[in-house]
Amino acid sequence: MAQPFDPVDRRPTLEDVARAAGVSRATVSRVINKVRNVDPDITQAVTEAVVATGYVPNQAARSLVTGRTGTMALVISEVAHRDPEDPFTSQFLADPFFGRVVAGLSNAFAEAGVRLTLTFAESDGARAQLMDDLHAGRCDGAAVISLYPLDPLPGLLSAVKVPVVFFGRPPQGLPFSYVDLDNREGGRLAAERLIELGCRRIATIAAPAQSIAGRERTAGFASVLAARGISEFPCEAGDFTQAGGEAAMQRLLARAPDLDGVFAASDLMAVGAVGILKDGGRRVPQDVCVVGFDDGRAATASRPLLTTVRQPVEDMAAEIGRLLTSVPAKGRARSVIFRPTLVVRGSA
Repeated sequence: MAQPFDPVDRRPTLEDVARAAGVSRATVSRVINKVRNVDPDITQAVTEAVVATGYVPNQAARSLVTGRTGTMALVISEVAHRDPEDPFTSQFLADPFFGRVVAGLSNAFAEAGVRLTLTFAESDGARAQLMDDLHAGRCDGAAVISLYPLDPLPGLLSAVKVPVVFFGRPPQGLPFSYVDLDNREGGRLAAERLIELGCRRIATIAAPAQSIAGRERTAGFASVLAARGISEFPCEAGDFTQAGGEAAMQRLLARAPDLDGVFAASDLMAVGAVGILKDGGRRVPQDVCVVGFDDGRAATASRPLLTTVRQPVEDMAAEIGRLLTSVPAKGRARSVIFRPTLVVRGSA
């Protein structure tokens, strides 16, 4: 049984736990760091002593023993030109997609006792600092969202020794583990829904041309139309934002005023499209059917509620967390592909 501990205005130490448990300091360290082959009775004595003394393991000391910090980084990387009045951080905070990624990762890491830090790698300086942190072992791995094919970050990350897992295929085809959605299948689901509803003058608000996932969504959408003899259709690119969807919808109406079906490559763009259609006197879905992509909060905030292709972002992010905490840094690269589903609501 653990011996009583009498604190004298100080935090309990490893030595206090060892004294209370009647074992050596090294034994306490082995138990706290979950080293195998420790006698169960000794483990119980140390555990009781930790509770009795109120000892809280020092993370820095634990890092010296285990070589791990108990911290993983979520890295958001983008290199596109943008309006200086609309910084990338504000875009991140406004986009529900990223919040869903954080939620999924946080849940997975909480189960593993790992903390999550957030890093924006939007400049040469930020990328250099990230590389310093990874090379110095200040975190145990990185979950990476890289938004553009010409992003230099994936190439830099190939030199680090900690595990790295991407949300989506690595832009440069580098041999990293990744978790992705079958985006082509998602585009097919959207097109099939519009055709099923009788739409014949179908258009799309595509993702930016540099988005790998966006190109796959458009390709899947186009393949279904081509199979039905529609080789060309109006297409305008948005930028994954509601404002981008509004602008693209205005351009589509100028090109094809009689359109009766729209697939938007994100829910935010679909919500923007619905607003423009309603402002122009078009009823959704009676006059124009609209299908989005993601099934985030925007889909259920829309009026009418948005029919959309569901991307299970939280589950995908949790899978990234599991890969980061279970796969060796330089082990064989793994890929996990999730399947999308169609969620039918009021807009189509």
